[in-house]
Amino acid sequence: MPELPDVTVYCEALAARITGARLEAVELANPFVLRTAVPPLSAASGRTVTGVTRQAKRIVIALEGELYLVLHLMIAGRLRWLAPGRKPPGRITLATLVFSTGRIAFTEAGTKRRAALHLVQGSAGLRALDPGGLDVFAISADAFAAQLTRENHTLKRALTDPKLFSGIGNAYSDEILHRARLSPIQLTGKLSAADVARLYVAAREVLQEWTDRLREQAGEDFPVEVTAFRPEMAVHGRFGKPCPVCGAPVQRIVYAENECNYCARCQTGGVVLADRALSRLLHKSWPRSIDALE
Repeated sequence: MPELPDVTVYCEALAARITGARLEAVELANPFVLRTAVPPLSAASGRTVTGVTRQAKRIVIALEGELYLVLHLMIAGRLRWLAPGRKPPGRITLATLVFSTGRIAFTEAGTKRRAALHLVQGSAGLRALDPGGLDVFAISADAFAAQLTRENHTLKRALTDPKLFSGIGNAYSDEILHRARLSPIQLTGKLSAADVARLYVAAREVLQEWTDRLREQAGEDFPVEVTAFRPEMAVHGRFGKPCPVCGAPVQRIVYAENECNYCARCQTGGVVLADRALSRLLHKSWPRSIDALE
């Protein structure tokens, strides 16, 4: 799922291309992508774009008259800026946004249709879509600590909860926790003040570094390589590969449709965390430490 760095760079690329342009039409290829009926989608046509901003992991295209097109990419949704005369990609296109300056294809790979398009009226309509998480760049260390510890959750859950923090998902939470040298299953209620302070710094550093990196990679072009798996990442998606800090093999916990990647030596004191499915299968053969694996 595109997270804060990817969505920020998407917003910047869109703003450079469509701010001040006229939205001529929204052409739906899959009617189920549209999740609102009032106001009607036709109300957006002919209006000028006044700005493009990020709301959590959503892209907000502001139109004159306080109308807002809100795109939620979810896991497999992506945007493509179409060259003049080029058709949108076939079966994966959900909608095409036609502006006076060019066209955007809103696509989604796979068979599960989770990506969404909303058209809402006014700031109240926009706020109703906001899950309410805080932006780590907009809060102090004290506010971060209060938000993190207001309920007792694992760090992985707390960082990825959109009601607590804005724009952080599975990929960058792994990177943040590795940078902070904290276990993904550490409970927030048992963190020391030093742990919380280190996590605050790590969150801001990782998200800013990756935003800068993705911005530099895109340059003047529209972002095309939007993925949660990048070879430069420290642990996310790197199961079995060496940790860039200590060289130990990166470990993982698989759950539902996600996985959590971490370094046992850097983050859990050498303890290999139990993967529910594999630990049940292996029972006593399940390695309890990183040394047992090596």
